[in-house]
Amino acid sequence: MISQTAEYALRAVVYLAAPTEKPLTTQEIAARTQVPESYLSKVLQSLGRAGILNSQRGLHGGFSLAKKSDSLTLLEVINAIDPINPIKECPLKLENHGTNLCPLHTRINLSIEALINTFGDTTLAEILEECPDNKPLCQ
Repeated sequence: MISQTAEYALRAVVYLAAPTEKPLTTQEIAARTQVPESYLSKVLQSLGRAGILNSQRGLHGGFSLAKKSDSLTLLEVINAIDPINPIKECPLKLENHGTNLCPLHTRINLSIEALINTFGDTTLAEILEECPDNKPLCQ
């Protein structure tokens, strides 16, 4: 449903949603989320460019959430990494289909739209509230 890269991004923001006194390093986040550090570094940079994370360089540098967890949706995180897009025209580029999707692509598109709505209606805070004693996606 979503790419592994998008899941890595979700793991990182879930971990970063915990209150901390200082930004967390890529190494700390990678260890707790079981994401390869070199790959996570690229994911965190993308989230920073999208305005989801703040990054701080230097001795006490690292990453922190740029938004409060109750205003950050899962869809925002996913779309910053690997956007989910509905089907607007025939994916097979069949001329006689154009924007009139066949029954199969119509159903696939309905699933995509449901996924977009679910992720768009779910904040990071809601996910964390469901498991107060155990962070989802994190060790």
